[in-house]
Amino acid sequence: MSERIRKRLRKDRTMTTISMRLPEDVINDLKEIAPVLGFSGYQPLIRAYIGQGLRKDLARMENSQVQVLAESLRRHGVKDDVISEAIAEARLRSA
Repeated sequence: MSERIRKRLRKDRTMTTISMRLPEDVINDLKEIAPVLGFSGYQPLIRAYIGQGLRKDLARMENSQVQVLAESLRRHGVKDDVISEAIAEARLRSA
């Protein structure tokens, strides 16, 4: 897991206020489901949904960058076992 994603999991991050327009029925559904899922309100639930999607997309982007780099290294003659070892080492360091 990258440092960027790890920071997103911290509970004490600085917050900022935004304004976002959502349909009333969506807000009503969020208010209904939030306590069922253990959230104190609909806004923490929205933050959780956004955070989950963002972490997923960030992880996907990281993985795709790794793939692009591995393909480039292969084109430059670096053997697959060396690439695999380097990727494993990098993942251990970032964990």
